[in-house]
Amino acid sequence: MEDDTLDNLKYPGVTVEECTKMIGESLKTPMVKFLREHLEKAGCPVRDDFFKATNCTTAASGGYTPGLGITFCSNVLRFQDEVNQVMIHELIHAFDECHAKVDWSNCAHHACSEIRANHLSGDCHFKRELLRGHMKLRGHEQDCVRRRVMKSMAVNPDCSQAASKEAMEAVWDICYNDTKPFDRAP
Repeated sequence: MEDDTLDNLKYPGVTVEECTKMIGESLKTPMVKFLREHLEKAGCPVRDDFFKATNCTTAASGGYTPGLGITFCSNVLRFQDEVNQVMIHELIHAFDECHAKVDWSNCAHHACSEIRANHLSGDCHFKRELLRGHMKLRGHEQDCVRRRVMKSMAVNPDCSQAASKEAMEAVWDICYNDTKPFDRAP
């Protein structure tokens, strides 16, 4: 989850109603269907009410809350592609919690799920990084994953910046190379 103040937003998002329609469209995409199918196979079926559009007080695009579901910040999201990205990223967190029994207060667990979600969702694809103003040609994907892991973990009250960085480095190789439920990184 990305987190800044709303003052940093240059463009307003969509209405809750529009975002809800976009969530419905996202649920039809092959990647989302694949992740939901694997959540069900892992014993954690995801109903449509697991997904909620709302207006948020931060510039986060969305987030996963264990036991409650995925929130989409309609006032931040503008395009279908952004809703799809949030959906995929947060479903990977849901899969991790179901499959690996993530303890979100454990910095290593949280770091591992963030590594996987950022790597497997396509959040750090070259084109996305270019649009964010990060123009490194070599190693951009891993640098992006590391940057986004640290940004997401900054909101975890159980993990200081030093503990987050240490946890991320400790689990990096295992978690970056763990592509479940995919055969390989998409």
